[in-house]
Amino acid sequence: MAPPSAATRRKLQRKFRLRGFTLKVDALEEASAFLERFPDAEDDALDLLLDELDKEPLQSSILDRDAVRRVVALLVEAEEAVDAASPAVTSARSALRVVDAFLVPRFHYDPIKKVFYEHTGRLAIHGEAGDKASLYRDRYQVLLQRLSRDKYFSKPAFDTVVAEDSSCEITSIQSLIGCTGRRWIMGVISQLEERQFYLEDLTGAVPIDLSNAKITSGFFVENTVIVAEGELLSNGIFQVNTCGFPPLEDREASLSLLMGLDFFGGGVIPTEETLRLSSLEKKAVNDMFVILSDVWLDNPETMEKLAVVLDGYDGVEVVPSLFVLMGNFCSRPCNLAFNSFEELRLLFGKLGEMIAARSRLKEHSRFLFVPGPDDAGPSKALPRCALPKYLIEELQKHIPNAIFVSNPCRVKFYTQEIVFLRQDLLYRMRRSCLIPPTTEETSDPFEHLVATITHQSHLCPLPLTVQPIIWNYDHCLRLYPTPHTIVLGDKSEQKAFKYTGITCFNPGSFANDSTFAAYRPCTKEVELSALEG
Repeated sequence: MAPPSAATRRKLQRKFRLRGFTLKVDALEEASAFLERFPDAEDDALDLLLDELDKEPLQSSILDRDAVRRVVALLVEAEEAVDAASPAVTSARSALRVVDAFLVPRFHYDPIKKVFYEHTGRLAIHGEAGDKASLYRDRYQVLLQRLSRDKYFSKPAFDTVVAEDSSCEITSIQSLIGCTGRRWIMGVISQLEERQFYLEDLTGAVPIDLSNAKITSGFFVENTVIVAEGELLSNGIFQVNTCGFPPLEDREASLSLLMGLDFFGGGVIPTEETLRLSSLEKKAVNDMFVILSDVWLDNPETMEKLAVVLDGYDGVEVVPSLFVLMGNFCSRPCNLAFNSFEELRLLFGKLGEMIAARSRLKEHSRFLFVPGPDDAGPSKALPRCALPKYLIEELQKHIPNAIFVSNPCRVKFYTQEIVFLRQDLLYRMRRSCLIPPTTEETSDPFEHLVATITHQSHLCPLPLTVQPIIWNYDHCLRLYPTPHTIVLGDKSEQKAFKYTGITCFNPGSFANDSTFAAYRPCTKEVELSALEG
């Protein structure tokens, strides 16, 4: 590779700097080599390269050779696909945008001005005490501002003959003192003293008695925000009669109030572009995502089953546009006692060989890797960063455009927003439950789980002692505004459930049950599949 000329070097550095990138020397050479392929259209090629880099889940604005090479491989492949007269492949590729959790913008709510504003500046991984407090405050305020627009809980503009009993207006906990009769309060369930639960809002805390409460669907665990109706007794305890989660708000209603703010992290799209993408999305009837959870690379039986799945999809008329492989990628936890990292690295290499051997999948499908709760990484806290570079280098030699991303992660397909989480959430939710879930509407635990996370607008509303969360990155787990689809990789049995227009499903454990799922974004249909035998 010939070194770039001084003029090319200056041009590249200037253009990349304008987009907020800094090039290392090896990355500069890689970009220069890409431009040499297009002697008559250098500027267009450079703009295309920068546009694609913008879509990548980059960990840093300082680009090394690997980051540029990954995008170059993708563009060269797309160019070859066009030459082979298959423009559909290119459009599907450019429609897909993966967002790493650590790149999701953070917003704070200002209750005085009633607006969200974006946090600027760096977010420390190791937060201070105040960051833990703001984690709860931010969660609470997102739900409170949503509730304040609900017709049942908002105060009437002309408060004329509204009887006190019929008003569902929220009373702050501080204002309960001296109040008699039925009141509605909203707060976080906290255990401030052993075996005594409190409801806490921004003004104070009150001990609660949930023993005779009538509840709605969902798992009521410590840390969840509830809306409770009841009465303050003379002993200072708030006797709860009925309680439930804050009501949901329609996605479009949330978006109209956010005035173009990008909560999802996929970039703000102008209205005209949204309409164009929406029409393309409706036409993308052949696009399909295949999701597998618990792909144990060290288990020969699992790898044989994976070969069967890949062979099956390699033979269909239109191959899936995306394969999502979620951890755990090893049958035993990659903890301090794990001493087979070299072996695991080679197993990832074998997986790369397996995919590369299916030429149609290698050419036309993308592969997305999401780490599991027991995979190698710096900690068990959510969000988890992508798999370590050391483990995946062998695989990347065979599949250079494979995407390694955080857990959870987000995918934007045309206009559709999809959230992926790999965590054994159902078991922990059931264990942490303070009240047995109601069976009035459903007795299905997965449906209770979906109700909990959607109403809480949060992927993991468990106590931090049960599931640690990086305090400054709690916003990465928010589900506000509600996405179109939520994929919950869990070792429990596979399930799919459509709740208030949100498609939620668990592909099941591929290693244990041979189950996986196929999702068609065009129709939002989920096909739960399993290998026989």
